[in-house]
Amino acid sequence: MRIKNSIIGLFLLILLLPACNIDSVYENTHSIESGAWSKKQAIGFDIPVTDTINGHNIYITLRNTEEYPYSNLFIFVTTRSPKGAVKKDTIELTLADEKGKWYGRGLAGIWSYERIIKQNIRFPYSGKYHMEFVQAMRDDNLTGIKDIGIKVERVK
Repeated sequence: MRIKNSIIGLFLLILLLPACNIDSVYENTHSIESGAWSKKQAIGFDIPVTDTINGHNIYITLRNTEEYPYSNLFIFVTTRSPKGAVKKDTIELTLADEKGKWYGRGLAGIWSYERIIKQNIRFPYSGKYHMEFVQAMRDDNLTGIKDIGIKVERVK
């Protein structure tokens, strides 16, 4: 019995150790309340940055329903620095394989997806960075997207 408890304790410790190395700087999610993400609806996040020395990873998080009609999602990303510099990107998220099997984790018809969009970047200035997402699909109102978010972690 003692050995079994020790093994279970060691297993739990091993599972929790990687979480200790995460140095989260910012995480936020915006829900798409109307059930459809309009092309006119920019979803913005204000990221407070104080560390200009270390690198950071930026992730996009997404939850979609099985009613989402496509296997991918194009997003226009606009980033504004505290000094006003603007950078625009277009990213493609592949949400399902060619047979329609969703990537990510699914539960009750809702799929959670996370992808790194910037890796080991250094912010040149401290202050508030504003990052905005706009859906870039052909549909004016894109159904099946529940929420979209951002996560910023310091690289150790």
